[in-house]
Amino acid sequence: MHGLGNDFVIIDARGAGDPVTPAPMTPELARALGDRHRGVGFDQLAVIADSDAADAAVAFWNADGSSAGACGNATRCVAHLLLAERPAATLALHTANGRLTAERLADGRIRVDMGPARTGWRDIPLAEEADTTALPLPGNPGAVSMGNPHCVFFVEDAEAVALAQVGPEWERHPMFPERTNVEFVQVISRAEVRLRVWERGAGITLACGSGACAAVVAGVRKGLLERRVTVNLDGGALEIEWCEDGHVGMTGPVSHVFEGRLSAEFLAEVGA
Repeated sequence: MHGLGNDFVIIDARGAGDPVTPAPMTPELARALGDRHRGVGFDQLAVIADSDAADAAVAFWNADGSSAGACGNATRCVAHLLLAERPAATLALHTANGRLTAERLADGRIRVDMGPARTGWRDIPLAEEADTTALPLPGNPGAVSMGNPHCVFFVEDAEAVALAQVGPEWERHPMFPERTNVEFVQVISRAEVRLRVWERGAGITLACGSGACAAVVAGVRKGLLERRVTVNLDGGALEIEWCEDGHVGMTGPVSHVFEGRLSAEFLAEVGA
């Protein structure tokens, strides 16, 4: 599946094990599946499991085999799949970032409540105490956690950013002990931005849901944006709203591309 070109492998592992262990996955298998030449290829991997606390549990992995605490577009894709199984228009998902709710709108788009934005320096986390509205770094980026860390730069021209060069440098900056996603935001108006993203563990992606949420939160905190914003990414547009209760809502389309089964030969090769 993909959300605005942000592409995912989604494994439905419901009924496969203990609901307390939400992801029958290993870094090695995730890395092998993420290989676009020898595996399947993805920006992130989502594993759906049973849950006693919600309609289902979801765990996320990056293409480099590292775990991802949150993935907004993948959450919308999972919600789309599960909502197709039931007459209800809403559901709840248990994630590492807590309980997230999702709904299918009349136009077919999926809206997810991504939970509260966190802006405390320990929550992100940062290596040291700092003003997360404007970090003491070149460009004075904002820092936000949406269950995963984000470093958000506001620039005059997002297209002019050498993303492949500067993205990995900021991802591994010492200020971010768990590495970080990196966003470059061009403000078009107080209700619209252009966003380009370097994702932690994935690289350049066509869209990033949690990054879009973080960009709006950072922009509101800097006094640049309203609380409801259209975020234009390389793959399309998301509607983001930082609600008065602190939660961030994200709305956008999803696409179901194909279904398949992993071969016994592939699983044997990667030791799964």
